[in-house]
Amino acid sequence: MLKPFADELWIAEGPVVQFMGLFPYPTRMAVVRLQDGGLWIWSPIALDARLESEVLALGTPRELVAPNKLHHLYLAAWAERFPDARLWASPGLARKRADLHFHDVLGDAADSAWAGQIDQALLRGSFFLDEMFFFHRRSRTAIVCDMVQRFPRGSIGGWREWMMRMDGLVLPNGSSPRDARASFWKRSAARASRDTLLGWEPERLVVAHGECVETGARDILARALAWLG
Repeated sequence: MLKPFADELWIAEGPVVQFMGLFPYPTRMAVVRLQDGGLWIWSPIALDARLESEVLALGTPRELVAPNKLHHLYLAAWAERFPDARLWASPGLARKRADLHFHDVLGDAADSAWAGQIDQALLRGSFFLDEMFFFHRRSRTAIVCDMVQRFPRGSIGGWREWMMRMDGLVLPNGSSPRDARASFWKRSAARASRDTLLGWEPERLVVAHGECVETGARDILARALAWLG
């Protein structure tokens, strides 16, 4: 299930989940092996025996990261299996998942466990959804969750794909869902976060939904987030 994506970075595809009961969304997680050998796991997907075996072949999960308050469905299973791993909540998630014990809430400052290896920035300005941008320095990979979606043509089909195409979420485009855009009433704050993301000069891009890219990521991100102005 784990596929090498870049140096010390792997991705794995999870099951399809339903958003609002209407839209089928594929899921994806990313795994970064830190310099101390521990694993930093972004947006954990459904955990089964095969995935567990492949993850443990890389190292020990130490950091379990929820990049926004929508990506939490499988955190409990990972926390139960790896009780020594630290859970990291995006803003708002700890209140939503009071059943989980989070180590801390993510912000602009990277924890010492991955500082200097993975940069991060909180996308601000939305009354609905705060999301974390990450950047793996070693591979120059930006890791973006729901704010950039890039679905291949024909992957959804029917009226659902037509609606996604209207939002610019279908290739050759890629962007943010219309409802997410509408939630940003402080776009100056969001532009500052976007500019931090672009300032990292990413070459590769991992997204939770749609196609990842191995080259030209900065330009793709600039076009995808151009609606911020």
